[in-house]
Amino acid sequence: MCTLKLGRYLSFIFICFAIIHSTALGSSYSIQPTLGCIISDHTWVQYSTYFFYPVLSGFLPIVIASTFSILAYHNVRRIVRRQLPIVRRKLDKQITAMVLMRVIAFVCLVLPYNAYRTYATNFPTSRSVPMAYAVGRLLQAILLSINNINFVINFYIFILFSSRFRRQAKLVLVKRCWERWKYWCCQINNQIEPENSIAPCNSQIESEENM
Repeated sequence: MCTLKLGRYLSFIFICFAIIHSTALGSSYSIQPTLGCIISDHTWVQYSTYFFYPVLSGFLPIVIASTFSILAYHNVRRIVRRQLPIVRRKLDKQITAMVLMRVIAFVCLVLPYNAYRTYATNFPTSRSVPMAYAVGRLLQAILLSINNINFVINFYIFILFSSRFRRQAKLVLVKRCWERWKYWCCQINNQIEPENSIAPCNSQIESEENM
């Protein structure tokens, strides 16, 4: 059932759904003089309140990620009982730990912003109250920044919780990239010009002296 062809079809379907959904939801926004850019259509407000932010952006990804992390944890416990090499067991444990920590970070980083967006959609703050509006915008910017950390934190989580990943990262960054860059720089600095390139320079100097 789980084949590469099926994965491509599902990826294409999800991409098309995301494009159509984002276009339709974006068309429901309008600029209000006192509230700024908000969802003006009551139907889309209800949709964002009860489905988009709580379910599609919040609850559903968390449930899917948590389910697969729990399945991975049970799979590792079942592998431990089998007669498998110790190296294989250690690798499975490290991968499971990485997945679990990634799910925990995902929940902690995504949930606050989705909760705030659900609240802000139902109770927008008017610009006629400058202090409350400024506090709301500041809170939204902070929570959005925390939410965006979710997309760049993978490398650091894996570095912290996987010794094998640390060794592989060290191998790639230090022993391959750094050594190649150092060799390339040293090769440029130690280049020797051929003798035939010196002769034109000498003839040019002699001609300048004769002039």
